[in-house]
Amino acid sequence: MRGPHNLWRLIRTGATLERTGAMKVVLDAYDAPPLLRMAARVAGWPFQWLGLKGDPSMPPATRALTALGPAYIKFGQILSTRPDLVGDDLALQLRVLQDRLPPFSVEQAKATVEAELDLPVSSVFSEFSEPVAAASIAQVHRARLNETGEEVAVKVLRPGIDRAFRKDIDAFYLAASIIEFLSPASRRLRPSDVVAHFDGVVQGELDLRLEAASASTFQSNTEGDDGFGLPSVKWPQSGRRIMTMSWVEGTPLGDNAALDAAGHDRSDLGARVLTLFLNHALRDGYFHADMHQGNLKVAPDGRIIAYDFGIMGHIDEYTRRVYAEILYGFIKRDYMRVAMVHFEAGYVPADQDVDEFARALRAVGEPIFGMDATKISMGRLLSYLFDVTERFGMETRTELILLQRTMVVVEGVARSLSPQLNIWEVARPVVEAYIRRNLGPRAFARDLGKTAEVLARFGPRLPHLVQNALVQQMTSMETNRRKAERRPYVWLISGAILGAAAAGVVSALL
Repeated sequence: MRGPHNLWRLIRTGATLERTGAMKVVLDAYDAPPLLRMAARVAGWPFQWLGLKGDPSMPPATRALTALGPAYIKFGQILSTRPDLVGDDLALQLRVLQDRLPPFSVEQAKATVEAELDLPVSSVFSEFSEPVAAASIAQVHRARLNETGEEVAVKVLRPGIDRAFRKDIDAFYLAASIIEFLSPASRRLRPSDVVAHFDGVVQGELDLRLEAASASTFQSNTEGDDGFGLPSVKWPQSGRRIMTMSWVEGTPLGDNAALDAAGHDRSDLGARVLTLFLNHALRDGYFHADMHQGNLKVAPDGRIIAYDFGIMGHIDEYTRRVYAEILYGFIKRDYMRVAMVHFEAGYVPADQDVDEFARALRAVGEPIFGMDATKISMGRLLSYLFDVTERFGMETRTELILLQRTMVVVEGVARSLSPQLNIWEVARPVVEAYIRRNLGPRAFARDLGKTAEVLARFGPRLPHLVQNALVQQMTSMETNRRKAERRPYVWLISGAILGAAAAGVVSALL
């Protein structure tokens, strides 16, 4: 339940960061200014005895987030891909959160499988291993199918994970409400909507049937992508709390030493990760929205293999075009074009000055493009762009949250593979190809064709729909006219009543 009782959760969060020593680590990683550093320590230190101890064998930040629960672990997973934001040391510590968390017992996993499939484990799998990877929401076991002898991966949800996540999300809702109450300016960012969006994503991740469907859709979309592959879903052995997929061997994408030893070209891998993401987002409008190193491996033949399809992003065709035009405008350093796209899409209020907005965008882009390749950062661009759009009254676009966040994560993965990678040079051909396909004469003809198809489907009903619309319009106009005609009589009657009341009062006084 959402309510003030969740204050305890928020207090314990700060107390846990202080008690585990994570508060200082986080403040140092962000190079916090003295005033903020002092305020954070003073606020957390008196309550540290309320904080959770966590596992003392873990580094402070990992220890704190693991103790606090799955939602906090998800947050740490994102930060682990951003060494340019949190530093190499903290990013390395947080990477443990991706797939090496403490597992639950194999007996609990087997009990979940049996309850879900309503069959003994031995009748489905001839082998069922100890957990081979454990993440915040589920863990994976290596198994072998009885029927075919095929080696598979069985993903099993953590026991009680639904309730644990619900507690975290409820506390986040309370935090968003407090922020909106104490800081009216923050309402522009719609913190509660952002939490609601995250809530919806997480709820989808807690039903593995939905994840299996996502994996199947993603596989259909990407069958023709060179250098990319997915394990296939085994539907008869899957359910709400378990998902079975084919087993695919590979080297973890986060283990640079192992990649080098296997002879893989890390520069090529970094560029390919970014290219694949942009193609999936722009071409398909359906992309893997949790592309950290723990969910990516490299097969012996060099293919990048993606896992864990609990968080997938979807953007409609119009939003894809807007996003591509914004990226393309920055790549070409055409800031007026970027500004106009923001206005045309309604992202910036129409009462703002487009020329001023374009100048502000130039102030964002030019310093970044003046940097060498190792310092050009999509994360930095998004941070600066956020500051500019805030000044011009742009509201948070909840439909773009996953897209923006994943872009930052993918950039972090690419940077970890190849620090010299020029993000913009890799993105340019993908964005330009999309622009050519979707914003030229052919795209216009294709849009007209789609419009004709829609009109054809609704053709028999069009006369009736038009008639209803006209009748409603005329009815509305007639109602407004009658109200306008009655208005003078209403004032006349009201005046007469007030006049009579005043005369009565005067007579009484006399």
